[in-house]
Parts: sequence; structure tokens; C-alpha cells
Amino acid sequence: MTTAEKTKEDDAKGMGGAPAEGKITDEAIAAAEKMVGLQLRPEGPYLQDATADTLRNWCNGIGDLNPLYRDPGYGAASRYGTQLGHPMFPMALGWIGRTRWGLPGVHGFYAGNDWEIFRHIRPGDRINAIERVIGIDVKESKFSGRLVLQYVEATYFNQHGDMLSRALGTCTRHERKAARDAGKYKDITTYDYTQEEFEALDACIMEEPMKIRGSKVRYWEDVTEGETLDTIVRGPLSLMDTMGFLVGSGRGHTHGVVFQSAMKHPGHFFRNPEAGGGIEYTGIGHHRESTAKEVGVPGVYDYGPQRSSWMASLVTNWMGDAAFLKRVRTEMRRFNTMGDSTWCKGKVSKKYIKDGHALVDIEIWGENQRGEVTTPGIATVALQSRDPELRVFLDCGNLELDLPVVR
Repeated sequence: MTTAEKTKEDDAKGMGGAPAEGKITDEAIAAAEKMVGLQLRPEGPYLQDATADTLRNWCNGIGDLNPLYRDPGYGAASRYGTQLGHPMFPMALGWIGRTRWGLPGVHGFYAGNDWEIFRHIRPGDRINAIERVIGIDVKESKFSGRLVLQYVEATYFNQHGDMLSRALGTCTRHERKAARDAGKYKDITTYDYTQEEFEALDACIMEEPMKIRGSKVRYWEDVTEGETLDTIVRGPLSLMDTMGFLVGSGRGHTHGVVFQSAMKHPGHFFRNPEAGGGIEYTGIGHHRESTAKEVGVPGVYDYGPQRSSWMASLVTNWMGDAAFLKRVRTEMRRFNTMGDSTWCKGKVSKKYIKDGHALVDIEIWGENQRGEVTTPGIATVALQSRDPELRVFLDCGNLELDLPVVR
């Protein structure tokens, strides 16, 4: 019997013995549509202050080895004169794209982000964000039948009011019972690696530090369309990886802090019989297999924002210190469950000039050990140029890519 089938009575605050089984009804969709344009209370904040410690801790949580983002001494000797924040560090303030509005009791999955980045984050910065609801769409899926796509936008600022980045966040909402009944992933089991596969994984992991471009300038003129990026790998995914990401994100609610949150938002929590009735968040499926299976996932699975950050690291390793990651978009197309590996790959798809900046577009994708593309995406990088008519830069605060709001 699954937890969802247990008949434990709801307590006075509306929490039951299993995650709520909300429905995607026409009325719920209409209510959510009325929220478009509203500004949301920021999630968290969790890590708001950029310091040498929080910046390094974020890198630990995503497995990033680049010394520009980890080592104050290296940063001090760089062209910036200081350590910089990893481009995805604003996610430590709050995970953009999370399920936080409308459709009560309907399960949500992070579906991806699309970031346009304007300025570097430096130690001493204090980050804040304005987040707003910008759209909703209804579709059909093989995973759960009717689903809802929800779009939010977060614009991040530092303490001086300078815009750091702007991100489109997407989540998908699925009825938990419909996803279980569809059983799309029911035949997937933990992967059994061969010795040769382990050796390939280990070799790629050990070689990554040597493939980080670092202070050697990568010039736009030296890049060719079709050029491939050095592959990096994350995995096989373990509980150390998912728990480490929570630590890197500054998330660790316990005891009365959890209880107070549950009293305010009972639909997001439940009294888990496996914990003797202890209160757990509905996203505990990232750590409990039984809860994961109740929402149609074959087992414990990764955090989408962590996977998005891996794809950003693929690009920052390649581009070097002198370049600027202007855009990175990732989509979560398949689940990444315990034991899965993500091979992060990329190739240059286009070179062009925009507003005095030498840019390259890069096709990026994450591929699991089964050869399935789990995480397609794109990135745009500003590179230094040998052409004296083009700009030199430290960041791209004056460059707009003219992206549509929903894309």
C-alpha cells in the first residue's frame, strides 16, 4: 500500500498522512490565470549575502571546481581583482520556477530556467529579487495527462540597485494520481555500470580541473562554428550530491521552523508515516523513494536547479575568465534518478556581432548513461576580440539580447 492510499485523518491544519491529491480543474486554472502580473513574495531568502564562504559553498553544492568562483587568492590576481560569484549563485536566494502559486495540492516539477545575465556578483554584494507571475499554459503529456505550465520571472539586484540578472522560470504541474497511474517510468531501474563505464566516469572527473580555461583569454576570432566544448560529467548521482546541493543553497529547515511553515501552507506538507508522523515537505521525493513513486517518478531524483548549474559550469569552464556568460537556458526533459550520470556537452552553433560585442551561441545538452538527452539548452557567451573596433568589457550590463518575456 502506498502512502497515498493510507487513510490517516487530516489534522486540524489540513495536513494528511500523504501529499495532497489536488486536481487540475477548469476552476483552478482560471484562478491561477488571474494571478498573471502579480508580484510574489520572494522565496526565502536563503543565501542573500555574497561572501567568500557563501560563494565557495555554492560551488561545493554544484560541484564547480573553477578557482575564479572558489578561491579569493586566485580572484585577487585576476583581471577583476576579486573572487566572483558563479553565474547561477542568485539561485541560492531562492529557486526560480518553483511551485509557489495556484493549483493547490497539485504536484509541481522544476522544468527549467532561461537566464540573461548582466553583471558579475562580487563578495560584499547583497542580493534581492523581484519575482512576478507572467504566464500559464495548459497541455497534455504522456507522464500525467493534463498538465499546466507556469511561468515566473525573477529580476535580481544588488544593494546598489544594479540589475545582476533576469531569469524566466518554468514549472510543470501534474496530478499525482494521474502520474502514478500513467506509469511512464515504471520500468526504469537503478543502472548497473560496467567497470569500463566507471573508469570513463572517473577519468572525466579527474581531468576536469585541467580543462578549465582560466586566465588564458579565448578570443572570438579563434572560435569556429561546430567547435565542441570539453565534456564534464556529474554522477553517478548519490544522496551526497542532493544533500550537498541543499547545503550549498543554504536550505536546512528543521523542527519548529518546518512546523511554522506547515501551519501557514499545509498543502505543501504532510505527516509522513515513515517518519512516525513527522512533518515533511512534499518535495521530500528528492530523498525518499516512496514519495517519489507516489508522483510517478521511478526513484529518488535530483534537484533541477542543480542540474541547470552543471550546464552553466560546462560553459564557464570552456570560455575562460575574460569572457562573460550572457545567457544560459536549460530544460528538464527527463528525470535524473539516483545512480544516473549526466554527461554535459556542447558545441558552438553561431558566431556574430551585436551592439559592439563579439558573441557565440552554444548548443548545450545533458545526456545520461543510457544515451538519452535529459537536459537540452542553449547558451550565449561574450568573448574578447582582437578587433579594436569592438568593445572590451568586464561584464555585459549594457547589452540586451532582446528576448521575449515568455520563450
